[in-house]
Amino acid sequence: MAMPSSEIERLIKQGIPDAKVEITALVDDNDHWAATVTSSEFAGKSKLQQHQLVYKALGDAMGGALHALQLQTSAPK
Repeated sequence: MAMPSSEIERLIKQGIPDAKVEITALVDDNDHWAATVTSSEFAGKSKLQQHQLVYKALGDAMGGALHALQLQTSAPK
């Protein structure tokens, strides 16, 4: 099973409405992605907490249709 980048972005923005999301393919298989997510919701949170918010937004897709996601998160400067 594979997941297109547009669906990853949609899920993240659905869970974190102000998120700015950039998705890059790590391999050309719709299965291995890198995402950079910036959101004001990340302010004052640890990297672990930021990543947990993204994983929560992705729900059951993470580890299912979405096999691998390299994640970078930050609050706006």
